[in-house]
Amino acid sequence: MKKIDIAVVDYGMGNLRSVSKALEHVAPNKNVLVTSNPVEIANAERIVFPGQGAMPDCIRELDARGLRNSVMHAANNKPFLGICIGLQMLFEHSEEGDAAGLGLFKGSVKRFAATEMHDENGAKLKVPHMGWNQVYQNQQSEAHALWNNIEDGARFYYVHSYYVQPDDARIVGAYSEYPKRFTSAIARDNLFAVQFHPEKSATAGLQMLSNFVNWLP
Repeated sequence: MKKIDIAVVDYGMGNLRSVSKALEHVAPNKNVLVTSNPVEIANAERIVFPGQGAMPDCIRELDARGLRNSVMHAANNKPFLGICIGLQMLFEHSEEGDAAGLGLFKGSVKRFAATEMHDENGAKLKVPHMGWNQVYQNQQSEAHALWNNIEDGARFYYVHSYYVQPDDARIVGAYSEYPKRFTSAIARDNLFAVQFHPEKSATAGLQMLSNFVNWLP
């Protein structure tokens, strides 16, 4: 089998082409493979777990393709990057469809509360939260390798109606505000996952993907 440097998990949900093309751009000498084959995922050196859509559908499709175990194994053992739903699915439960997640992290996925969706001037904020927003890195510990050469407060691109609420604050790697603070990235050991879309986030996003390709957790 040809060496697989980076496997992008294909469970039928998400804009996989833009993720794979962005990875190929920052790592032209790496073999990037979009795959739904558990064996290929098991053999890959690095895993990217993206996704778009509703949480119940994503979990259902992941299980229908027999990918749960390979994703869980990768999340515990390899450099692993979750994106958007690929972050939310790592938690225990989502308010979206009252769905159970993979349970890798304790905590839940919450919907932006309609009663809180207004800015400081009282203007209504839309849900989904869509567009560019600043991401503030967690400064409580040593800077994570995936923030290398990315300014604190850099803008990344979002499209989401739900956000993660971890039980353990120590895994929070970054936050954004809409209008209140919410977790926009988590980090633990070999795993890093983000709510925003680095593949759609211009220079900062490409830098993060490049950092992931070179990350040695």
